[in-house]
Amino acid sequence: MLTWFMLNFQDASSAVMEQLIFFHDFAMIVIIFIWALVGVNLLFICYFQFTYRFFNQEQTVETIWTVVPIFILLAIALPSLRVLYFLDDSFDSYLTMKVMGHQWYWSYEYPYFKNLSFDSYMIPTKDLMTGEFRLLETDNSLVIPVSMQVRMIVSAGDVIHAWAVPSLGLKVDAVPGRLNQINFMVNRCGIFYGQCSEICGSNHSFMPIKLEVVPMSYFISWLGNLEL
Repeated sequence: MLTWFMLNFQDASSAVMEQLIFFHDFAMIVIIFIWALVGVNLLFICYFQFTYRFFNQEQTVETIWTVVPIFILLAIALPSLRVLYFLDDSFDSYLTMKVMGHQWYWSYEYPYFKNLSFDSYMIPTKDLMTGEFRLLETDNSLVIPVSMQVRMIVSAGDVIHAWAVPSLGLKVDAVPGRLNQINFMVNRCGIFYGQCSEICGSNHSFMPIKLEVVPMSYFISWLGNLEL
């Protein structure tokens, strides 16, 4: 039973992830309905003989099974386009950060603040404290304020990486020599984990992402402590 619950999405922590989960659930309902309809039809075909020797054609039935799938596809396509709009639209951002992927760690930079950059390495298993997660804890966390539109510019210094946080619905490729951009806003405080989702080498599984979302007052205090 525990394994079954692990197949679900993580709790949504951003508006984008909420839209993705809604679209997934809606699409699954449509798929289950089609599967049930086809299954019932197969059972009837196997156990009953629907034959009539004077039967030639039935325009009404043919029209129905041609038109109904069109409306089903439209019902799926419209929410899908809406989600794509939320994923790709570049809203006005109040905070910009730069993320660089390396073999095998992440570098973060806050361009709006002078000399505010650091590297983020995974904490080895032997150095973990009680309650910390293996292969997910980092020595330096990315800190952002809650309920603020953030723009993240992502690139890489060596090979292709991918910066991904599942609970926020974020995944963007870090490609050497190219700048990719993603906008997001986290709607609740907490600590969120992710990992590089691109097979980038032998230590691919050892470059986690730890994101701390804090209130604005704490974020300002954190900035002040770093400047000191």
